[in-house]
Amino acid sequence: MGVNHPLLAPEGLAGTAVTHEALKPLISRINGYDTKVDIALIDDAYGVASEAHAGQTRENGDPYITHPLAVADILADYRLDARSIVTALLHDVIEDTKVTLPALQGRFGAEVAGLVDGVTKLTRLELQSDRTKQAENFRKLVLAMSKDIRVLLVKLADRLHNMRTIHFVRSPERRARIARETMEIYAPLAERIGMDRVKVELQNRAFAVLDPEAYDSIQARLNFLRGQGADVIDEVRAELGRILKEAGVEVIDISGREKSIYSIWEKMQRRNVAFEQLSDIMAFRIIVPTREQCYVALGAIHAAFPVIAGRFKDYISTPKANMYQSLHTGVTLRHPRNQKIELQIRTPEMHAIAENGVAAHWLYKQGEASAADVKQFRWVQDLLEILENSSAPDEFLENTKLELYQDQVFCFTPKGQLIQLPRGATAVDFAYAVHSQIGDTCVGARINGRLMPLRYELQNGDQVEILTARGGTPSPSWERFVVTGKARSRVRRFIAGQLREQNRDQGKAALAKAFRQDGVDGSEKVLEVALKALKQASLDDLYVAVGTGNLAARDVVQAAYPDLRESRAPRMVPGMLARAPRPPARGTGLPITGLISGMEVHYAGCCHPLPGDKIVGIIATGKGVTIHTRDCLTLETFANTPERFIDVDWDYALIGPGKEGTRDGNGRERPFTGRISVIASNAPATLANIANAVAKQDGAIANLKIIHRQQDFFECLMDVEVRDLRHLSQVIAGLRAAGGVAQVDRART
Repeated sequence: MGVNHPLLAPEGLAGTAVTHEALKPLISRINGYDTKVDIALIDDAYGVASEAHAGQTRENGDPYITHPLAVADILADYRLDARSIVTALLHDVIEDTKVTLPALQGRFGAEVAGLVDGVTKLTRLELQSDRTKQAENFRKLVLAMSKDIRVLLVKLADRLHNMRTIHFVRSPERRARIARETMEIYAPLAERIGMDRVKVELQNRAFAVLDPEAYDSIQARLNFLRGQGADVIDEVRAELGRILKEAGVEVIDISGREKSIYSIWEKMQRRNVAFEQLSDIMAFRIIVPTREQCYVALGAIHAAFPVIAGRFKDYISTPKANMYQSLHTGVTLRHPRNQKIELQIRTPEMHAIAENGVAAHWLYKQGEASAADVKQFRWVQDLLEILENSSAPDEFLENTKLELYQDQVFCFTPKGQLIQLPRGATAVDFAYAVHSQIGDTCVGARINGRLMPLRYELQNGDQVEILTARGGTPSPSWERFVVTGKARSRVRRFIAGQLREQNRDQGKAALAKAFRQDGVDGSEKVLEVALKALKQASLDDLYVAVGTGNLAARDVVQAAYPDLRESRAPRMVPGMLARAPRPPARGTGLPITGLISGMEVHYAGCCHPLPGDKIVGIIATGKGVTIHTRDCLTLETFANTPERFIDVDWDYALIGPGKEGTRDGNGRERPFTGRISVIASNAPATLANIANAVAKQDGAIANLKIIHRQQDFFECLMDVEVRDLRHLSQVIAGLRAAGGVAQVDRART
């Protein structure tokens, strides 16, 4: 369909009056917040969409146009500008009808066409069952929303309406896939741009599809509680109002609500408790006129009720990454019923941003918000940098999820700049959050004035000073403990470049040796002639292929000098059979299933697998099978040789006290070795405390190596003999409680 197609002819523009009856409720809502709205543009977009989708229906049998109209209605609820509403009405015409992008641009202009094009690319996310293709399209999402955040707003409204009607989708597999994608991608994105209402509804509706039994169970218990105490919310509101009035606080509104079903389930999983053990399933919101009154209200409430320890958070002085501001606290009310409640205190402006997030910009700027507004969201810039550094779509999707999911911890630079990081972040994550170059060259960290290891997990309020060195480079070991997607993608990029350089040098040396042994010229000029036959794009690619073992040096020589192939062919004597290699001797007493008889077996020293770990075997010629954990980073080096992988598992029938498979040749129980990383204070009794803690948990230290010692602390790697993964976890728990020990983790070195 061209620009001059009758459907999109410029002369077809409507006048100022609404000509479509179905649009009147939508236009009425928009007029409520924007009296200067371009009604003709919206009316014309509806006409184009209605005609383009004519004859199409939804899975419930409704005319298809009801969907874009519903999406536009959701955006009007968030008070978005006219072009966003127009985009909502037109968001499916390119994907599902004969209308083309040039035609759309000729009728509605470049801005609307660009928004529709962006949403169209994101729609294809839903159509991908292949993870790699989905990840590739997720790149488009990040790029599109970095140019104009309204693309994401329209997409979230589209997904929200699809989730509201997901029960009409006939295929259970498709319902589950849409719900999982909603939970993994769209709900975190809604949270990141501060659209809490959208996030909560997406999570609840997705949860109802993914785990209907858990959803119905929590729903039933909430219904029961409502029957037991229907008047509790009113009583608590009255009590809070009385306290605040006595303190002279002007209250605009006090509202109470139950926490969402999904958030209750998530808390049950996180705390490992039953529903009955949750005491704070109710939350109350207090709206006051000013920032100062927020703190006055907080003081009055803390003076009147016992505070629940560890529940106070000040997001006003330190806003979240999505600009969310509010005071959070938890208290126990003496009346009624010793009720534990969660409180949020904020101003009306803070509340608008908390509910509507980035969409609130259009409310206050009356449509003047633009791509520049998204630049203030640091996380968007971080996603763009991850996109630049990630070598594969799957890696980008993985690192992006790291960036979206985790709770925040707040730390400061020596100059007082606030840096927000995911929970569990280390000094290396902090360094990369400040600047990529600082991360690449960091060599140490001073936390709260004391030198600490780079792997130390940061706590709220830590002041972090990063020490750098000229010429410093990322360490491959950092990938084992960094938690932010930005840091991981930078480290992986460096490791990949370093590994490629090493493979290039090794391949070049191997080729030089092979050509020298055959007494022929192996210059680059000769190699360039053979590139096409070897299916290599460049000399560097050829060297790397030889260095990684994907291409044999002998094959390169024979490709450059085909005559050598015939002269080197082995001659067979008639009746002579090739001798099969003798299988190596099998290891004794190893409780592993899935092995071929006669194979020698080793446990990998990089990950120290234990019974309870998910494991995989790697076949090495002449060396048998090496057992790795499935999350071992070393496995990435074998990605190009999948034929070397072998499915194995623990033979749990042989594992346990007195079992045959865990005893050595002298009849003694054979222990497994787990490796632990310990950071502890540099004090005389610390090592003794560590040894005692291991012994109390029935473990035995097989080896201990101090790898880093400073005036204030030391870091050591310790090999401990244990029965299985659970036993190792008990040893780690005991160490964490030992005097002088700051941090304990399972080591992956």
